[in-house]
Amino acid sequence: MTAKVTYREIVREIALDHFGYVTTREAVEAGVPAVELPKLAARGGLKNIAYGLYRVPDIPPTSYDQFAEALLRAGEGAYLHGESVLALFGLADVNPRRVKVAVRRRTRPRLPPTVELTHVKGETRTTFYEGLAAQPVADAILECRGRIEMERLVDAAKQARSEGLLTTSEWQRVEKGLQS
Repeated sequence: MTAKVTYREIVREIALDHFGYVTTREAVEAGVPAVELPKLAARGGLKNIAYGLYRVPDIPPTSYDQFAEALLRAGEGAYLHGESVLALFGLADVNPRRVKVAVRRRTRPRLPPTVELTHVKGETRTTFYEGLAAQPVADAILECRGRIEMERLVDAAKQARSEGLLTTSEWQRVEKGLQS
């Protein structure tokens, strides 16, 4: 005799892999009917964050939550860029007021003032850090030229290299880019 897995348990398992967050799409793909999420929220098992986005309240918060939430609010294909990538790793002593998220397609989500959305054209390189889609650190450092003091960017590049966030070729490209 096997115990029946509840919708709450399924949603919690999804949320454990996504910094405590679950989208309606992910829940439905896992077999939880969309109508069950508002019911779980009404009973206190979930907190409704935005349309189609919920958080499991008893999953402990992490330093990555604000980044994960910003990406989920922006939608599919969104990624962290610029100062937000540097903030993710504590580089260049940045603490942006807003999480900078880039999207390739037109989107109209309702975003809080803590999220800044940028539309990018063409193909851009992305990677994953801590399970979060992001612009590579090398590209983020170079993108921040003119917005962050050059000395801080040089220090950020050195720190990123020492922490293994930059390959040798990326280090050389960043070093050259910061000198010009």
